[in-house]
Amino acid sequence: YRNFISKRLRCLFNVPNTEGYKNVQYNFGRFCFQTSQPLGEKITSLQSSSAGQLPHHFSACNIQIIRSFHTSPSFQAAPVPLFWVIVKPAQKLFAIILGRSIRNWWKALPPNKREHLKESARRNKWKILLGVSCLGVLFAVFYCTHLEETPITGRARLLVFGKEHLRELSQMEYDMWMEQFQSKMLPETDPRYQVVERVVGHLSESNKDVPQLSALQWVIHMVDEPDVNAFVLPHGQVFVYTGLLDAVCDINQLSFILGHEIAHAVLEHAVKKASLVHFVDFLSLIFLTMIWAICPRDSLAVVGQWIQSKLQEFMFDRPYSRTLEAEADKVGLQFAAKACVDVRASSVFWQQMELAETIHGQPKVPEWLSTHPSHKNRAEHLDRLIPEALKIRESCNCPSLSGPDPRLIFRLNMQHLLESSKGQETPNSTKQELSKPQLDFAHS
Repeated sequence: YRNFISKRLRCLFNVPNTEGYKNVQYNFGRFCFQTSQPLGEKITSLQSSSAGQLPHHFSACNIQIIRSFHTSPSFQAAPVPLFWVIVKPAQKLFAIILGRSIRNWWKALPPNKREHLKESARRNKWKILLGVSCLGVLFAVFYCTHLEETPITGRARLLVFGKEHLRELSQMEYDMWMEQFQSKMLPETDPRYQVVERVVGHLSESNKDVPQLSALQWVIHMVDEPDVNAFVLPHGQVFVYTGLLDAVCDINQLSFILGHEIAHAVLEHAVKKASLVHFVDFLSLIFLTMIWAICPRDSLAVVGQWIQSKLQEFMFDRPYSRTLEAEADKVGLQFAAKACVDVRASSVFWQQMELAETIHGQPKVPEWLSTHPSHKNRAEHLDRLIPEALKIRESCNCPSLSGPDPRLIFRLNMQHLLESSKGQETPNSTKQELSKPQLDFAHS
């Protein structure tokens, strides 16, 4: 994962990256339980099919997962204006200096002056309380006057930065990714590129009644990277890693994943996250100043500052990111339903991710420590949304779904897999056999 803000700061100050993210990759090829035709026939049928039709399956079920699969980049599609990226460290430094100066000034006062100031504060406590209340009202008024309605969902959102303020930075971000991946871009003639192009085009065409979606110009980029990842920048630039095509079992799963990423752009999560994060960071500067003013020693102030940052991260930042992911799942599922995709395959994908973690013994991080919902909770959330998505699919006059429910197939095959594994004398060899890929997408 690459954090856009920290990377930009490293470019500005030439600080080496000290954060290491150990991506553990695995292959497993027998958890995609759908039957399918050879991949070469599928690619041919995809290229020859009309824009309103999609093939049902890929045959490449070689899943390569990383420790925690996220389809969005780590900055949750939410860069902030470059000015604030540079100024934010200076703001914290100013709050620390101000708080420390207040503490040193108080310590230097004679005891009689301290008592005099305390007595004055007690006499004017209502005036002080009124001033603090007025400050709180100003913040509340600012918050309420900058609320707008989220497209599609209608949920209220805070907008501090205008879209035009982020356009230039979005272009800078796009140029950065293009420079990084310039030697890894697949040509437009590559079958994998054409698969993604057709899926994105079909999703866009099927949802052209959504003004925010039809207004975006979609630009496809296929990156030859084994990581399971995909993201869409705020202005419609789609980046898909080849590892994602190895991870999905059929075109229905791919359509849902790309629908999820498109939903991030349509719902303007970039502007929403940047605005709210900036507002909360500004409020946190007040508490940071108070911590350095009240704590008697610098060491205690550093501990207090660390506690404050962690509380903000785990009580606000990460839960809010999970909320945005759940919102993108819901809207992305609706986009897929209107494109006549088998939306039931969406929860199967996350069950496969959950199974992969279990098979390979990966440590499960509690959801409250993550910016994304857990695989299990994500699958359960989608299962609750699927009945509504099926009604949307039916209202769009989509053809009836043929064959059994893929969720049922997955459960039955899981049950069979567990029963057969009990009789195996060499579990390790079984695990190796399960993890062996059935087909190599790149050579098909």
